[in-house]
Amino acid sequence: RHTQKRIYTQTSDLIGSTPLYELVRTGSESRLLLKLEQFNPTGSCKVRMAREMILAAERSGTLKPGGHIVEPTSGNTGLGLAFVAIERGYKFTAIVDRHASPDKLRTMQAMGVNLVVVEGSNDRPSTVERRRRAAEISEATGAFWPDQHHNPNNNAGYVNLASELLADLEGDVDYLVGAVGTGGTLCGTVKELRRRGSHVTSIGVEPTGSIIFGGPGGRYYQTGAGAPAGFTVGPNVDHSLIDEGITIDDVDAFTTARVVARRTGILVGGTAGAAIYLALKRLVLVEPHSVMVVLVCDAGEKYLNSIYNEDWLHKRNLLSKPKYQSLHRLFDAYLDSTRISPEHLI
Repeated sequence: RHTQKRIYTQTSDLIGSTPLYELVRTGSESRLLLKLEQFNPTGSCKVRMAREMILAAERSGTLKPGGHIVEPTSGNTGLGLAFVAIERGYKFTAIVDRHASPDKLRTMQAMGVNLVVVEGSNDRPSTVERRRRAAEISEATGAFWPDQHHNPNNNAGYVNLASELLADLEGDVDYLVGAVGTGGTLCGTVKELRRRGSHVTSIGVEPTGSIIFGGPGGRYYQTGAGAPAGFTVGPNVDHSLIDEGITIDDVDAFTTARVVARRTGILVGGTAGAAIYLALKRLVLVEPHSVMVVLVCDAGEKYLNSIYNEDWLHKRNLLSKPKYQSLHRLFDAYLDSTRISPEHLI
């Protein structure tokens, strides 16, 4: 007898309940788990906070029925807002630049989004200019600007993510690793975990060249995380909720994403590659029986023309065969450590 399947009648009901996947474990039974947020609609965790920002605006009366939303975005927040706007009957204008993945822009267009493209360098995000243009449109038209970098409902959108982790693990998260852009995903999840009594240690990851953790500004190709020179980091990056901030360069981030694809068949985005890279290096150093979770913020299928394209990588000097081989050896070492562990030999 087959179990009756639940049939959903609202697309927003598809958000959440994403799976945990064990990527590797050590001989001392520490595990590295991936919270695969690409299984959300739009292929990203950002749909969680997009829904919460819109619902909060409705509750406050800021957003009226049939209203207009405008937001500067590198893609995933825009996709999330577009998804919720369709269900709830709003017009949505996204302010974007050419640093965003072309596939994200095409997807937003397919969803009926009005794209306003801010011209600038193809190699650097035009974050400051995108915000200026959004403010201009909001003021001129009365459109609701959620302002993901300053909206507290961004962080509040991840309450359920924390609940899912605790429910699936039936215990605590010892280490949580995630990319930091607006700060909402990592800080929102950590805040709720700690509210529920978790003793989680949080590690934030940003691209080398981002200024969130105080480093010098520079060029980077990871999209959806970090902040360029000249950008004022918003309060959703709550440093009291980030125990350690680490920068990871594009080569390590993209190489890791590509190795994970080869070894698992799961394609993750570049910022997830950065977080996984850090976690792979750290897992061997943590206490036995630790649980380390990486927040995989989006799907790699959005980056087939970039981080999964060797010509694109080669033109930007982002290919490194030695690092590719080194990461494969690290995966093999984790496998070997479990085979020779006392638990395995008993």
